[in-house]
Amino acid sequence: MDFRHLGRSGLKISEITYGNWLTHGSQVENEAAIACVHAALDAGITTFDTADVYANTAAETVLGTALKGQRRESLEILTKVFGPIGPKQHNDTGLSRKHVTEACEGSLRRLGTDHIDLYQAHRYDYATPLEETMQAFADLVRQGKVLYVGVSEWTAEQLRDGAALAKDLGFQLISNQPQYSMLWRVIEGEVVPTSRELGISQVVWSPIAQGVLTGKYTPGGQPPEGSRATDAKGGADMIKRWMRDDVLSRVQELKPIAADLDLSMAQLAVAWVLQNDNVATAIIGASRPEQVHDNAAAAGVKIPAEALERIDAVLGDVVERDPAKTHESSPKQREV
Repeated sequence: MDFRHLGRSGLKISEITYGNWLTHGSQVENEAAIACVHAALDAGITTFDTADVYANTAAETVLGTALKGQRRESLEILTKVFGPIGPKQHNDTGLSRKHVTEACEGSLRRLGTDHIDLYQAHRYDYATPLEETMQAFADLVRQGKVLYVGVSEWTAEQLRDGAALAKDLGFQLISNQPQYSMLWRVIEGEVVPTSRELGISQVVWSPIAQGVLTGKYTPGGQPPEGSRATDAKGGADMIKRWMRDDVLSRVQELKPIAADLDLSMAQLAVAWVLQNDNVATAIIGASRPEQVHDNAAAAGVKIPAEALERIDAVLGDVVERDPAKTHESSPKQREV
């Protein structure tokens, strides 16, 4: 496993991060989830990403159980705050000082740790003054409950405003967690250049585009039983944007490129996002331990420029590049 610095900080994280969105506490039984975490540890992965909103806090609990007994200093535990949790009452969501502070305490308890390595604002909160949010993060840092602060799916302008406030308050904003893959490149136009300027790294999610880039979905074919596209608990909704014949046909054309590089399709997809020097790590998910080992093998892979050009030529106009898509990802008002 290779490691990269997160932003301009001294924190090093593994190039592959194990994440448990849509799996732990939901799609995958606890025993299988714990087996996947242990497979990640065996593969050299030290960075684990979750969020309190995943499975309404259950995912954090499962991850805490799976990591129990591991040397805490050898791990980087990442979680997030914003989404509605608990009974979803009026203060159970957003980035108010009250919710950030209380959510942090809950995450620490569920994860079974006394500090969070990277605490991330899961979305931008238009209903709370940014100054209030960043002050709450600053206080958690000073209390030692949070070591570093990041965000998720913020626009370039939001990153700039957040980084300036963080600096004034005596800490760094070091990361952004956006969706990024061969098919979804909306961060390349504005977010990545701004992040490079500010010393912020990307912690990218869905590098395999919800499984579409594995090539297991074929144009005109039925999704494999048990796959993300058949998951009625949320997975099918997330993947449906890619379940078009024009996209699936282009993805099938990537198979010779992966074969030429002696990579699986999943490894090619994960390695592709890691070619971007602003990406510190790619988050992978899994329902079986063998998936973890397959994806983790993408660490350290260098894709030749010629192969990158072939990928661009194959995918062509099915790639989404519109920077405005980042702005659309944040709700403009609190969900209650």
